[in-house]
Amino acid sequence: QVQLVESGGGLVQAGGSLRLSCAASGNILRINYMGWYRQAPGKQRELVATITSGGVTIYADSVKGRFSISRDDAKNTVYLQMNSLKIEDTATYYCNTRITSSRLNTSDYWGQGTQVTVSS
Repeated sequence: QVQLVESGGGLVQAGGSLRLSCAASGNILRINYMGWYRQAPGKQRELVATITSGGVTIYADSVKGRFSISRDDAKNTVYLQMNSLKIEDTATYYCNTRITSSRLNTSDYWGQGTQVTVSS
């Protein structure tokens, strides 16, 4: 079993910054990729950013230049540094990872979500 624990969400004014963290624990042989998605009320869940085991990153166009994703493999943790936040960044942010277990099973896992609210 794998558990994902997210932290770092909250309320911030437009133009401010937040850093989200997502720590994975459990039966982990290898973390193949880690990423962040978000879902605003009434909207579909969308990709924010992902990072592969080799450090290759992908960003949604709406966050390029403002958000930065990174990972600490020693801690099985992925981070999302969010700068210059806009009101439209308000959403629930979900961590997503693809993990291979010691039994060589590969599965996708989702965090419980952390709320980010940007005020004017």
